[in-house]
Amino acid sequence: MSRTRKAGVNLDPPVMTSTTLSGTIRDAVAAVRTRTSFVPRVGIVLGTGLGALVDEIEIEASVAYSALPGFPVPTVESHSGRLVFGSLGGTPVVAMQGRFHLYEGYSLQEVTLPIRVLKSLGAEALVVSNACGGMNPEWHAGDLVLICDHINMLGDNPLIGPNLDEFGPRFPDMSEPYDVGLRAHALTAADELGIGLRQGVYVGWSGPALETRAEYRMLRAFGGDVVGMSTVPEVIVARHMGMPVLGIGIITDECFPDALEPVDLTKIIATAMTVEPDLTRLIARVVKEL
Repeated sequence: MSRTRKAGVNLDPPVMTSTTLSGTIRDAVAAVRTRTSFVPRVGIVLGTGLGALVDEIEIEASVAYSALPGFPVPTVESHSGRLVFGSLGGTPVVAMQGRFHLYEGYSLQEVTLPIRVLKSLGAEALVVSNACGGMNPEWHAGDLVLICDHINMLGDNPLIGPNLDEFGPRFPDMSEPYDVGLRAHALTAADELGIGLRQGVYVGWSGPALETRAEYRMLRAFGGDVVGMSTVPEVIVARHMGMPVLGIGIITDECFPDALEPVDLTKIIATAMTVEPDLTRLIARVVKEL
C-alpha cells in the first residue's frame, strides 16, 4: 500500500530506516539553526489545553513546525504547532507548543521526532505535561499528578526498528523513566507554592476513542491512576537518549466505571485551562531551580 498524507495524517505510516530518521533529525536541526542559534538546556512538551506556559517565557525565537523537515502537523485543537525558544526563570528552554499522537495517524517515530531534535539542539532534560483521565477514586478533576511511572498500552513502541546507535543503546533501561531527583524537586516546589500534587502511574492509551467502563476497570486493576493518549512514547525516546524526565498531568475528567459520565474535548480543554496557572507556576519554579 502506498503512503498517503491527507490533512496532516499518514494513512499508512512508514517505518523509517535508521539512516532516514537520522537524516531527518539533522535536517530539522539545520532548519532551526537557520532561524536561531539559541541553545536550550531544558525541553518542555505542552499538552492539550496547556499552551499558555509560553507566556512566561522570555522569547528569543519561535519556529513553526511546518518549517521543519519531517515534523508532523498537529491536528488537535489547542495544539498550536511551534517551537518556542527563550528563558524561563533564567533557564534557557525550548517549548513544544503542541505535540503529536498515534491516533492522528502518525508513526511513533514521527510522534517522537521532535524529542530527538530537542536533544540535538542542546536540551539536557525533558519536562512533559498532559491532560489525563483520573481512575483513582480518591482523586478528582482539577488535581495535578506527578507521574512516577507508566504503563504502555499503545500497542507500539517508538524504538521498534533499527536502533539509532548515535543516540542510545538497543535495549535502554526503563527502571526509572521519571527521574527521582526531579520528582523530589517538584514535590518541594509544590509544597512551597501551596499547590497540591498527587503521585501516580500514567497509562498510555492509543485513542482516539475514550475508554469503556470495562477498560477503565482493567487499567485500574493493572495499577494505573490516570490515563491519556500521549507522553509514553516521548518519555521512552528521552530515556533512550539518557535525558532525565519530569512528567506532570492535569486530571481533566473522572473515569470511575460505576459513575461514568459522557465527556468531550471541549470540557477537557476547559478543565485543563482552569488548572493551568498552577501547573505553569510549578513548572516555572522547577525549571528556574534546575
